[in-house]
Amino acid sequence: MCDRLLEDGIRPGLTFDISPVLCEQLSHPDFAPLFEKYCEEHAEMARVDRSHMEQEGAPSEVIQMSELWESWYRQSWEDFNGVYAHDIVGQLKRLQDVGAIEIMTCGVTHGYLPLLAEDTSVDLQIDLAVRSYMHRFGRKPRGIWLPECAYRPSYPWRTLLNVPAYEVAHKRLGIEQVLSRHGIEYFVTDEAALNGAQPIGVRGPDGTRTQYEAVYGAAREILDERSTFDLFRVSGVDHGESAAVFTRNMQIALQVWSGESGYPGDPDYLDFHKKYFRSGARYWRVTDVKGDMGLKQPYVPEWAVNKALAHAAHFVEILEVSVKHRMAETDRVPTLCLPFDTELFGHWWFEGPVFLEHVIRGISASSLLQTSTASERLNDVQPSCEIALPESSWGKNGNDSVWMNPETQWTWEKEYLLERRMRLLFEKHPVRTWDATLRRIVKNAVRQLLLLQSSDWQFLISTFSAKEYAEMRFHNHLEDAKRLCDLVERYGVSRKLRDIDESLLTACELRDGIFDHELDEYLSEYES
Repeated sequence: MCDRLLEDGIRPGLTFDISPVLCEQLSHPDFAPLFEKYCEEHAEMARVDRSHMEQEGAPSEVIQMSELWESWYRQSWEDFNGVYAHDIVGQLKRLQDVGAIEIMTCGVTHGYLPLLAEDTSVDLQIDLAVRSYMHRFGRKPRGIWLPECAYRPSYPWRTLLNVPAYEVAHKRLGIEQVLSRHGIEYFVTDEAALNGAQPIGVRGPDGTRTQYEAVYGAAREILDERSTFDLFRVSGVDHGESAAVFTRNMQIALQVWSGESGYPGDPDYLDFHKKYFRSGARYWRVTDVKGDMGLKQPYVPEWAVNKALAHAAHFVEILEVSVKHRMAETDRVPTLCLPFDTELFGHWWFEGPVFLEHVIRGISASSLLQTSTASERLNDVQPSCEIALPESSWGKNGNDSVWMNPETQWTWEKEYLLERRMRLLFEKHPVRTWDATLRRIVKNAVRQLLLLQSSDWQFLISTFSAKEYAEMRFHNHLEDAKRLCDLVERYGVSRKLRDIDESLLTACELRDGIFDHELDEYLSEYES
């Protein structure tokens, strides 16, 4: 899509978040043969579907759709194998290098930062993310998508769980302080968080702060209104470190995001949930977003594409009306931030990429609108109005409750105990005392802790969407981490590695051997 736009002289101007783990997966040597097998199997299943459907007297639209699926999978492999030379991450780097897009980073294993017990854990999530980004993209990231859009300010934090080491409140760094120390300049928050923010003041070019009570004029208006159309700096009343923040405009985003009231629920689009029993392929359209599966009608690609074009034109009109209205209220050039899960475009909403491409084309043709990467917009606006954001996320209720609740508390108790143990191990066995084997053991232990911290496990448990899988993954990483910590203790004293220890290390490295280079760099700097 981006290359098609560039060929037509249109710069996409999108900002993507590609997580460090996803970069590792896409760059792994196993990915290409696995993807080839995947495409070949699905193309063959579509061909077999067609044979069965013809025998069963299926509607012609369904049979034609099986032909489309077969060619679609074969073309996907041809593009990946030929045009893009097996290198998705490299192609994204190319697009960023020519200024077509910007790429943000994310927490290194998508850890839910506000609930981690140690500032060093938050720091490690950001530090390794920056190192991974530099390894893959050849430069430092300017922005970050905070995992789950989750933010925590600086305050005396304590846990209410049964973990004595963290039951006494102690001052914690605000997330913006950690970002600032690693050169991250901006992040994204949700509209409800901005509504609950408190104005702090205005930061001058020389770093001096004018307190809110002494601010007048346009700056006072910006601080009082706290509109999603403006950019702010997030800081704390007790420190000067800050990061800029973009805010999701919820009302406009829902027009695209919502499966019930938004575009994806249109009757003509491909239905995500109904699948053919033989292959799992989808041959039916939404028909009725709340209707019975048995009443779904055959998918007609031409109808869906035409609807995507119409919805793109309609959305561009919405953007123009919103911008016009905002410009009538203020002389400031409005910033409209609309973040979406990338998987919406193509995965949940099959026609999403068609819609997105034509939205960008419509914006390019508009006299009012233009796309801009987040860094470009930050350079243009250079926000100086400072606010204090509340602890928040883009989850249900806008807080931590999706990740910390009665169903998930046990995961945090175990994670906190492991964080504490890891800290004590570093104190008991300083890096300067390590040999190559102990470094290897510690790297594997840290890696398992990082994977344990992924916010996905609590999310899947809370939503019951893959509860057993999430619990299995959590337990597997926890047990490996505990065994590796035991090995640190034993080897740190005996300096002897048994066959069973070598088997554990080899198994962990084969299965989860990510961020090896980044961890080496981090530990070397930690030692110095």
